[in-house]
Amino acid sequence: MRPSRRHPLLVPALLCALAVLAARPTDATEKKASDDGGADPGLNAQVVRLYEDAARATQQYEAGRLEAEAQRATALRLEGLLDRERRDISVLHEDLGRIARAQYRNGGDLPLTAQIILAGSPDQLMRGQQVFSQTNLAVNNAIEKSRRAEAKLAADEAKAAAAWQSLEKRNVELAGLKRGIEQQLEEARGQLQGQADASVAAGACRGAVRLDQPAVQVTGAWVAPVETYELSAGFGSGGSRWANRHTGQDFAVPIGTPVRAVGSGRVVRVSCGGAFGIEIVIEHAGGYYTQYAHLAAVTVDQGDRVAPGQWIGQSGTTGNSTGPHLHFEVRVTPELGSGVDPVPWLAARGVPLG
Repeated sequence: MRPSRRHPLLVPALLCALAVLAARPTDATEKKASDDGGADPGLNAQVVRLYEDAARATQQYEAGRLEAEAQRATALRLEGLLDRERRDISVLHEDLGRIARAQYRNGGDLPLTAQIILAGSPDQLMRGQQVFSQTNLAVNNAIEKSRRAEAKLAADEAKAAAAWQSLEKRNVELAGLKRGIEQQLEEARGQLQGQADASVAAGACRGAVRLDQPAVQVTGAWVAPVETYELSAGFGSGGSRWANRHTGQDFAVPIGTPVRAVGSGRVVRVSCGGAFGIEIVIEHAGGYYTQYAHLAAVTVDQGDRVAPGQWIGQSGTTGNSTGPHLHFEVRVTPELGSGVDPVPWLAARGVPLG
């Protein structure tokens, strides 16, 4: 399995929740589902609400994570300040030691009578008393400065401890919020896949959950079919799962991951039966076709025009599938058996995978 291409901040489950934030079942969609004998439109709405709840919780999680990062930066800044203050206090203590040693060597601890007896002259006595007075002043100043520094250090240590405690509390809250998001997504994916299986059994693709199209920010003419993924079975792979050889490239993604059209084109097939489960085939310029299979939901109909990066469905595990993934093919005809390796095909169009 090749390395995955990942977003830096959130796990794929959280990204998926954000991705479907705009999901809404429309009245027309619910009517189509009912007319075509597909999944219960009320269940459609329930699944979408689960995704919406997870998406809102994900926004809270991300806001909290950013706040936790700021709290951590504050705590680290306070720790750096404490280190400097400790070094300053150490220097002050060294200064006090030097002053005390100098005072001792200069006879600063002798009583005045002894200083008079030992002085060679009145001038020498006066100079000695001046030095003694200056030394005492320096000692007192150093002691006071040390006391202030130690008091500030104690206060800043309390601030740092409070900052770390606040960060720990925030992290506990975030962990609980993340667990809730994962539970909501797991429930939503289970219901979504259940609807997909019902749609396949009824031969009615319109029974799947449909999503409103969000604004698409795509700069190139071609994109990967999913944003966050791990590459699994590749083109030409052998094994007991396939009658001959694997005819496409598999992307290991969670159920419900938004699937995108890799380029502009026209939808020529939306079907719900057979080994591919729910599948979409798109015709592109130049005589190529792309297939997206084992889906849990579709957002397009046959004849629709699509743009690069446009959502066309959600991944699932319908049909002859051993687990959640997107099966993606590039073909020279709309039919199975005319496939080419999708990885170099996309790479030649500026979309390296892996």
